[in-house]
Amino acid sequence: MKRLAALVAATTVDIGIAVLLLMTPAVAADGNTIDAASFRCITSMTPVRQFYVDNLRGDLAATMAAAKSATGAVYPPGSVIQLIPGEAMVKRDKGFNAATRDWEFFELDVSKDGTQIRKRGFADVVNRFGGNCFACHIAARPEWDLVCETGHGCAPIPVTRAMIGALQRTDPRCNNPAPRPEDAEALRQLQNLLKPTN
Repeated sequence: MKRLAALVAATTVDIGIAVLLLMTPAVAADGNTIDAASFRCITSMTPVRQFYVDNLRGDLAATMAAAKSATGAVYPPGSVIQLIPGEAMVKRDKGFNAATRDWEFFELDVSKDGTQIRKRGFADVVNRFGGNCFACHIAARPEWDLVCETGHGCAPIPVTRAMIGALQRTDPRCNNPAPRPEDAEALRQLQNLLKPTN
């Protein structure tokens, strides 16, 4: 009986340790730490068409090659893609999460003091517009590696190019001049779009 009790106790401890390890997202299974410091002023990243890219492992050339490919490509691990300051997707090592093709999605709070991760995950991150990141990105045709742009297969988003540009140019982490009148108007329109309907 003592032997059975010891076995149950050891198994319980092992399960507890496994659960704790799974609940620690900052250091992922691929050994690479992604935390709030991984995300910086969006306009200090490298622009590609209307979005910005970076690579947390220093392989920006490979990330740029994938982003600029006219026929699609698989992004290298460490790639960061941001359309607006409050959202990001980061490519993890192959096998990290097969369902999301190894992308991890982030909902961020940004301020003049820096970045805070509001939510991170795979198929369960919902942005401020009420959209599930994965549900939108999974519609991208396979050659685009879950990256949504016009013509990639994703549904259009309810945010205009002017609103996106205004959000990028007014990222509070950046040393920006006062908003241009057209940016102020685009942000006002965005606020109206986000107002709850009764």
